[in-house]
Amino acid sequence: MDDLARRLGLRTNPTIFFWSAGLMVLILIILLSFPGPIGSAFSSGREWVVTNLGWFFILGVTTWVIFLIWVAFSRFGSLRLGGPDERPKYDNFSWFAMLFAGGIGTILMFWGVAEPISHFSSPPRNLEPYSVAASQDAMAFSLYHLSLHTWAIFTLPGLAFGYFIYRYQLPMRVSSVFYPFLKEGIHGPIGRAIDIFAVLGTLFGLAVSLGLGTSQISAGLNALTGVPDAVWLQVIIITVLTMVAVSSIVAGLDKGVRRLSNLNIGMAILLMLFIFFAGETVFLARQLIETIGIYAQNLIPLSFWNDAMARYTDDGGWGWQGGWTVFYWAWTVTWSPFMGVFLARISRGRTVREFVVGVLAAPSAFTLIWFTVFGWSAMEIDGIGGDGGEISAAVAESVPLAMFAFFEHFPGTTLLQGLGVVIVALFFATSSDSASLVVDMLCAGTEESGPTRQRVFWGVSEGALAASLIVLGGEAGLTALQEVITVIGLPIFILVFAMLFALLVGFRSERDLMSERQIRRQERRAARRERQPESEQAPATSAE
Repeated sequence: MDDLARRLGLRTNPTIFFWSAGLMVLILIILLSFPGPIGSAFSSGREWVVTNLGWFFILGVTTWVIFLIWVAFSRFGSLRLGGPDERPKYDNFSWFAMLFAGGIGTILMFWGVAEPISHFSSPPRNLEPYSVAASQDAMAFSLYHLSLHTWAIFTLPGLAFGYFIYRYQLPMRVSSVFYPFLKEGIHGPIGRAIDIFAVLGTLFGLAVSLGLGTSQISAGLNALTGVPDAVWLQVIIITVLTMVAVSSIVAGLDKGVRRLSNLNIGMAILLMLFIFFAGETVFLARQLIETIGIYAQNLIPLSFWNDAMARYTDDGGWGWQGGWTVFYWAWTVTWSPFMGVFLARISRGRTVREFVVGVLAAPSAFTLIWFTVFGWSAMEIDGIGGDGGEISAAVAESVPLAMFAFFEHFPGTTLLQGLGVVIVALFFATSSDSASLVVDMLCAGTEESGPTRQRVFWGVSEGALAASLIVLGGEAGLTALQEVITVIGLPIFILVFAMLFALLVGFRSERDLMSERQIRRQERRAARRERQPESEQAPATSAE
């Protein structure tokens, strides 16, 4: 493999690179060649996971939130992700824009209207549809899914990567996080297996997100121009946006990803402000304050809600939560290695406290504002206390249509729909180019940019993966992939959970080191106090 890598002009770990690429192609071929049997197998696997281990996902993510808050405000919060003299490379706005655009920007555009309306029209907890209580519950669940808990799934691995890679001077790989357990074994077969699995999880997890983004862009173009929302259109969309992402990849993190991210988040904020001022401004301002209370009031109950009584309902099993919360956590965790490494890469030099507060709290606050503006506006237009309207009907027909059906109730509909398509497209591109750079880092083990052809390969692979699923598998292909993601999500979830224990071991070492330093300082002060009388007596003795 080393000779092949040299002949191809690659600068990477050939074992991780070729095994990851080969397994990606093999899994795709198997999925598309035997969609029926493989789909059934993974469907059964997903059913087993959500039925028997759904509680583990819910308790696990809540545990991560609690752990991160504790770390941020503990004495370890002052530790830097890097040397003691290192300082952040990016200003706060660029840092926030990159972590947000590389994270769930596409998801907020996709679900900002669709999820509140879904829970509003079909309440999770047996409330009256379209009622005031249903609207408040819909907002509580939407924020629970896409606020603190989702960002905790990214923050924990990001903190682990930043801590071990930059403080221990280890390779830029997922296996480096497990140095306290594996020691030099991170360079052996076990470490390589962890890295290969992390790369595959990143590629396939991102493919689901790109599939959602593509379907929304296609639906938007259909609403704008009337062009059929067909497979060929989605392939063209993926091709064009992959080209944009590859261009950003070639430009690199500083010139490409940062500039694209800043443009993207700026456009999203402008869109949100327009909806705020063009809609029911006073109503939304009041709801912004009230939504903070709704989220705070429901955060703890929902964090531990397991839908345990679902077995006594007509749904049985895990009921509503198995199809929403458990799937969310399993899906999100599959691309937490990508987000974790990316967050660590752009956060080098920041303290643990800055990192946790910035990555956990800032995007969560933005998410709350976003859902307040889009979610409450959509439910108010659809008719709170009524029987449902055009937006809930659009969501029932096709979830990707939700945002564009919502824009029809505002002035400048065509412009808004066009802007929505552009923003989703840019979120698509920033997620793709960020993931490509990170996958390249995971394979090479260094944060330095590899050869252009190497980074372009992963960018093209991500686009080709999503396009192949749409062309060859259609909706069945994406559905099968979602089943795969849920099953793959379990071992990755366990992997991320293990990072918590690795951090505890690392922090214990820091605590012991702090204690040793404190003891040495106390000993030096004691020694100075003991020497002080002798120094005072010395002149007197000399005078005598």
